[in-house]
Formats: sequence, structure tokens, C-alpha cells
Amino acid sequence: TTKIMTAVVALEKGNLDDVVTVSKRAAGIWGSRIHLKAGQKITLRELLYGLLLSSGNDAAIAIAEHLGGNMENFVEMMNKKARELGLRNTSFKTPHGLDADGHYTTAYELACLTRYALENPVFSEIVKTKKTSISYRTLYNTNEMLGAYPGADGVKTGYTGKAGRCLVTSVTRDGGRFISVVINSPSRYDRALSSKLILDYAYNNYKTYTLMRAGEIVTNIGVSKG
Repeated sequence: TTKIMTAVVALEKGNLDDVVTVSKRAAGIWGSRIHLKAGQKITLRELLYGLLLSSGNDAAIAIAEHLGGNMENFVEMMNKKARELGLRNTSFKTPHGLDADGHYTTAYELACLTRYALENPVFSEIVKTKKTSISYRTLYNTNEMLGAYPGADGVKTGYTGKAGRCLVTSVTRDGGRFISVVINSPSRYDRALSSKLILDYAYNNYKTYTLMRAGEIVTNIGVSKG
């Protein structure tokens, strides 16, 4: 789920048509990968699909090094954006989210970050994509809620030993959007079930009301000697 912020910074600081050269550091990272090779050239757009659909740790490092010059500078860009968004209980140490001392966030702040990220139409389009092909392989979205829950249109799965199974879900229907965040689940099944229960509760207990429209005049007030 760290990769939500990685994508936000990349979309705001980068050009989707940029050609990125993959480093040995990126190609050599462990965990979930899109199997980048050292020296490979790939567009930032393709890396973002690899980052958000297949959760590629190698894609995260390649993006970070391209835009920050190195991974450490990019992480500072991530933390600066977190401060701009008022995320006071969030701290990043890597662009991929593997366990690291001082790397943390909360369910609430992940929801706030996701709400902001979904305002970007490119981000919104990528995270609702179930399957796509890039220059050298086909990518499949790891989000089990897509197609399984009515209106689900994102956002990001996650797993580390310390964080457990995590899932940020966006559902858009009936003219509104709900975002759920589940962290530290023991399995993919449990995180999906917990997400469904949260979203069912939201749809059963909340609805959108229009209190006032832009430019609407409520009343006129006379001002004496104004």
C-alpha cells in the first residue's frame, strides 16, 4: 500500500512517456516483482502499471531512482507529500513498502491518501484495470475485490511480515464512493471478507445528501448603514 504514495509522487513529478533505465539495485530486489532486468529500458507509464497492478518492488525502485536520482531522495519526496497532505502518522523509508524501521502509517491515513490519489484520472484508471500488456509481459491485478464486489474500482493490495495482508478498496456506485482499508489480516480471504463487511455496512447505513449547490442563494439579508 506504500506504492499508492509512490505512484502519486511519480504522477505529479514525472512524465508518463519518460524512458527509464533499470538499475542493478532495482532488478535485484526481492519480493513481488515484474521481473525487470538491469539495463532494460521501459516507460514510466509501464512501470506504474507494474507498480499498481502486480505490486512490483523492482518497478518501485526504478521509478524512485529515475525521479529522485536515487531511492533516498525519492523517499524524501514521498515524506514531503505526506506532510503536505497532513498525514502526521505516516513515515516512509522505502518506495516499495517492505518492512523497515521507521516505516509506518495508519488505516485512516491510507484512506486519506487514497482519496487524494483517486482524484488523479491516470491513477484512477490504472487501479481499476484487471489485466493489461506492457512491452514484455502481461500484468494481472492482485486486487481480489475487482469483479467480486459490485462497483469495486481499485485500489491496492499489500503484504509484509509485519503488516500482514492489507487491502485498500474503492467502490463507486449510486453516485458516491466509499474507501475501505484493512490491514494485518491473516489471509487474502480474510482481508477480502473484512473489506466486504466494511463496505456493506457503509452502503447499508450511509447515503449522499445534497445540502446546497454551488451558487445557490439561501436568503437575502438586509444590511443597515452598510
